[in-house]
Amino acid sequence: MVERVADIAVTGSTGAVGGRVARILSDASVRQRLPVRDVSRAPVLPGGATVRAEYGDRESAESALSGVRVLFMVSATETENRLHQQHTFIDAAADAGVEHIVYTSFFGASEDATFTFAREHWATEEYIRASGLGYTFLRNNFYQDIMPLWAGDDGVIRGPGGSGRMAAVARDDVAAVAAAVLQDPDGHRGATYNLTGPESLTFAEIADALGEATSRQVRFHNESVDEAYESRKKWDAPPWQYDAWVSTYTAVGKGELDGVTQDVEKVTGSAPLSLSDFLAGSSR
Repeated sequence: MVERVADIAVTGSTGAVGGRVARILSDASVRQRLPVRDVSRAPVLPGGATVRAEYGDRESAESALSGVRVLFMVSATETENRLHQQHTFIDAAADAGVEHIVYTSFFGASEDATFTFAREHWATEEYIRASGLGYTFLRNNFYQDIMPLWAGDDGVIRGPGGSGRMAAVARDDVAAVAAAVLQDPDGHRGATYNLTGPESLTFAEIADALGEATSRQVRFHNESVDEAYESRKKWDAPPWQYDAWVSTYTAVGKGELDGVTQDVEKVTGSAPLSLSDFLAGSSR
């Protein structure tokens, strides 16, 4: 078993959100355990202890989490068996003695959500609730950080999103919320936070913001659902992946990603970044 070195474990430290959280905690002199699949890719941080673990490998996960009280659980990589991996990891956490899970869920998570992955997040939330563990759910809207990637090489964002709006949030703000919760888990026990930016934008408005920030022509083309599936066939992917890509847009079109909340500021004391501020490279 792993020697107890910290009450907090942060998964995903090799990735965008988990890495940010781990650095914030390290800068605050918080000791933490960093379970990762590949220890050679783990960040080297003061107060951080790296240990190998995989979500779908119950033995390695239970060993890695032994002695941990509070777990930051970044949702697993999108695969066909993601739910099984996450459930295995939650079971391992419970058996290892973890008391509280802070899970990165999704805005509007429900069993009948349009966005297919939002249904998986709901199922994971339900599994955590049923486990008897303490929990805090961070229901993140789409990340502002990925907005530039939605425009193709021709400067066109394509999808069946219509005039629907989304309140995208910056990863920096999500990480700030997570780090605050991890350092005071009892104060956030049982809470669900809907994390958004300060504005709700249409795809056309997002395209305008991207164009202004990059000094290029960016526009939105509202595809039909059939057109969206057809245009994405240029990438070789399984059916569940096409469903996820297209439902990203249809969920927005149905208004399921709309609605600004104050939860980022409520937890961190700081207002969240707007998309224009994010694109301009603003940081706190």
